[in-house]
Amino acid sequence: MLINTDLHIHSCFSMASSKDMLIPNIAPKAKLKGLQLMGTGDAFHPGWLKIIEENTTYSGDGIYSTDDCDFVLTVEIEGEKKIHHLIIIPTIEIAKEMADKLVSSNKSKDGRPRTKMNGAEIMDLAKEYDTLMGPAHAFTPWTGIYKTYDSIYDCYGRKPDFLELGLSADTDMADTIKELKDIPFLSNSDAHSPWPHRLGREFNQIELKDISFSSLKHAIKHNDIKANYGLVANLGKYHMTACTKCYKLIDPLIAKDNKMKCSCGGRIKKGVDYRISEIATWDKPHHPDFRPPYIHLMPLAEIISMVYDKGVTTKTVQGKWQVLIDKFGPELEILIKTPLSEIKEIDSQVAIAIESFRNKDLSILPGGGGKYGEIAFDKNLEKEVIKSKEKRTTLDSF
Repeated sequence: MLINTDLHIHSCFSMASSKDMLIPNIAPKAKLKGLQLMGTGDAFHPGWLKIIEENTTYSGDGIYSTDDCDFVLTVEIEGEKKIHHLIIIPTIEIAKEMADKLVSSNKSKDGRPRTKMNGAEIMDLAKEYDTLMGPAHAFTPWTGIYKTYDSIYDCYGRKPDFLELGLSADTDMADTIKELKDIPFLSNSDAHSPWPHRLGREFNQIELKDISFSSLKHAIKHNDIKANYGLVANLGKYHMTACTKCYKLIDPLIAKDNKMKCSCGGRIKKGVDYRISEIATWDKPHHPDFRPPYIHLMPLAEIISMVYDKGVTTKTVQGKWQVLIDKFGPELEILIKTPLSEIKEIDSQVAIAIESFRNKDLSILPGGGGKYGEIAFDKNLEKEVIKSKEKRTTLDSF
């Protein structure tokens, strides 16, 4: 069976997460999105485990189910050097045992526990319990593994089970790095709220024998990931080198010469694009035979928001989103499969935008410094993007 799965989210117990990140909210929203299997996130937090137990039924082999959705236990850990790691766990009992062994002062306070344990030590703990583990958002300049290490093996001392790409990178970028040629890639949302434009904004399409931890483990280890879906990489908020205060895009070499300080006084953050170029083996991607396609998508509500120039959570945008969902079903079906002619009958402007994604005909102002990129879907809007791009890429004198 081919399923859509988002394996990295957070609960209401994680810092900066919505208080609405609860199973009764996540499950129905995931169903509307078109996701069949969700990671729980925060599986070392005792309060979250209690909520999972109270709001799901254990279906066996690592799956906790509601009427709307199936869940598998996952947790993100912040280890030594502030690097984030993602672990997929078989059962609540194992999650509790691992949490007891994790040396952490905040694991009962924050859904994302912090520890001084290094990557190899966390990996040892993960392998002791036969879990799956790999780096979370591996290229992110704040907490990704490659912000600190030039090689993934310098952190773990062995091959991880997977690598999570993160919102500012995609397969073409990661497959310029030779050491990743035999590592499966995951694309997950890292959602902190249950809005449909957050859940599943990146997801994986995986072939499973059935929905179970064992099948998921087999699929990841035997390269049965059939597609990764996610944002166009340069829409990611850390894709380009930019100032974290004024968000101006800045040439990385100039940034280095000026000790990563912007003329506005802000701090410049090295972009994922440049960081990958520093550690890349090749200028162009070398995809291994098993590597699935990476398909660029954008959440439907964000497409509607950009088309109508309204906030994504406004009544206008959410109302138009709901009309499309009521007519055509889960969001991912609309974005990927629903005939454009049928969408045009409901909303011709949104149909044009979806068509632009399907045809890869997009004009994008890249993101950087903590600000998401901007997008245009037609030639009239393209002029505004070019104008904005020229403004943002102009380098002030230092």
